[in-house]
Amino acid sequence: MPANELLEVKEFLNTPKKVFITSHRNPDGDALGSSLALYHYLRINGHTVSIAFPSEFPSVYKWMIGSEFILIYDNDPEIINERIKEAELIFFLDANNLSRIDKLGEEIEKYDVPIVHIDHHMNPDTSFTYSYVDPKASSTCDLVFDVLTGWEETSFIDNEVISTCLYTGILTDTGTFSHNTNPVLFEKISRLLQAPFDHISIQSLVNNSLPEKNLRLLGYCLYKRLEVIPEYKTGIIFLTKSDFAKFDIQRGDTEGIVNYILKIKDIDIAVFFTQQPTIIKISFRSLGDFNVEEIARQYFNGGGHKNASGGSHFKGLKSAMELFKEKLPEFFKKHKTNN
Repeated sequence: MPANELLEVKEFLNTPKKVFITSHRNPDGDALGSSLALYHYLRINGHTVSIAFPSEFPSVYKWMIGSEFILIYDNDPEIINERIKEAELIFFLDANNLSRIDKLGEEIEKYDVPIVHIDHHMNPDTSFTYSYVDPKASSTCDLVFDVLTGWEETSFIDNEVISTCLYTGILTDTGTFSHNTNPVLFEKISRLLQAPFDHISIQSLVNNSLPEKNLRLLGYCLYKRLEVIPEYKTGIIFLTKSDFAKFDIQRGDTEGIVNYILKIKDIDIAVFFTQQPTIIKISFRSLGDFNVEEIARQYFNGGGHKNASGGSHFKGLKSAMELFKEKLPEFFKKHKTNN
């Protein structure tokens, strides 16, 4: 967002407004962190603020202050539609197109209300009223940090709750600072820690709060559902509908499983297929220059980042896996020279 646009939004918010904040389906730590950071900032400054996601968020994030006020479109569409209708400004976070939020996005498109788009995904929609988009950023929380410090004309955020939200999003979207980091990002982290807050406690809440069944599910995935294709440096895990029933898998329970594939020596591409009631959901991860966003976008109705993307398939689990394996040799050949 150019400086003049940033100033224009700030001036618009100089008087109390009704603001609506939303992000993508199956919200993760970055979606929650960026949304809640803005929520708290705007409420402190006298605005009436609503947050709504298309679907539920993982229980591991329910410790975050303000999460109890988040509305879920799957549960309360009528209430959320009314909040959208009343909104004077909408923040759309951590997704590149309103189509990513399904019916919630369709509802937003009915109204001529200014939208502030803040995101770090590739191939963003450029038609929003205001946009602050950088696909090279570590996270959307990284960008919200820029927006808030720009509005306050400072290099740090001294509110403990807001800083905690932003830190959580950056922590989770970088895999606990294991990828997509740079010196500038660590400078921002050091400024967030001036708040101060207990960053060790946050890491424990995020990384060490799994229920027993999640670890049993992980063991099952690695022992029973892992396929390695060494000639293409690829690992695949899949879960069927019966697996979901066996382990009583709920939203968020499979979060992070795909990353374990990349712990295998000489594996650079990881894919996780889950068979859901009407759709096959696919998570892609990679190392180096293997751009999985490309294969997600071209063949699986998806997108995201170079090394972390998602997609879907509507013709069954077997069809989805066969399509991926069919396209894998060509994809591997194209990218392997740089790895």
